[in-house]
Amino acid sequence: MRIIGVGRGLLAIASASLAIWSLWYSRFAAQSLPAWVSWREAWVHGSALVVLAASAGLCFTRTALPSVLTVGIYQAAKVVFSLPGILANPLGVGAWYPCCEALTAFAAAWLLYALLRGQRRGSGSQGSSEAVERAAQILFGLTCVFYGWSHFVYAGYTANMVPAWLPGRLAIAWFTGLCHVAAGLAIVVGILPRLAATLEAVMMSLFGALVWVPSFFMQPRPTWAAPPAHQWSELVVTLMLASSAWIVAISLENRSRTFTSRARVRMSGA
Repeated sequence: MRIIGVGRGLLAIASASLAIWSLWYSRFAAQSLPAWVSWREAWVHGSALVVLAASAGLCFTRTALPSVLTVGIYQAAKVVFSLPGILANPLGVGAWYPCCEALTAFAAAWLLYALLRGQRRGSGSQGSSEAVERAAQILFGLTCVFYGWSHFVYAGYTANMVPAWLPGRLAIAWFTGLCHVAAGLAIVVGILPRLAATLEAVMMSLFGALVWVPSFFMQPRPTWAAPPAHQWSELVVTLMLASSAWIVAISLENRSRTFTSRARVRMSGA
């Protein structure tokens, strides 16, 4: 289906960007790995090359399924590597951030994998496929709630990132945090989930376009955008989060169409 192809394209672009960043800033990327991981730069290089190949594979129908599975496994490994930091500081929002970012991307890959498998198997596995898709959507929604919570915890830091030409920067930080929470809960509970996911995707996309892209042209560079490795990292991560949100919105569009098709079949049978 065309909408699944759009999801594949979004994940391919975001994953390729992440892989290229990891290759270019391998020393910086290696710092995020736990100390017990041996040959951390080698792991970064190897995994980045694998993800880059998987990103290319997403562009082709025959290799899309194993490619999205590879991306999902990579994001799951990032979740595992973030666990020691959480165990050391379970109440720290900063400790949870790498885990939630990886979970967001993992949920998108998981969701896209379920959509692709359902497309290959046909209508016979529709029930089980919908259950898997719903679980991935709920996981994504929970990470959105976390992002909103972080806006409240780091309200001052977030307000500094809001473009100076916008009035009420602190109010915007609070408002966007509330929007993240509302969108996440709507997706989890199932109240207008497609609209919530679409608005979440728009908000994440605007964050990259209005905050991180202009930061490359600011002189002097703001403290929250330094060093360049961090600046590029945040732009790439934002691209991954926004792409994940669009994939969730696409999956909900696909689900609504499925429900509409079923209703028509029932009406015609009646």
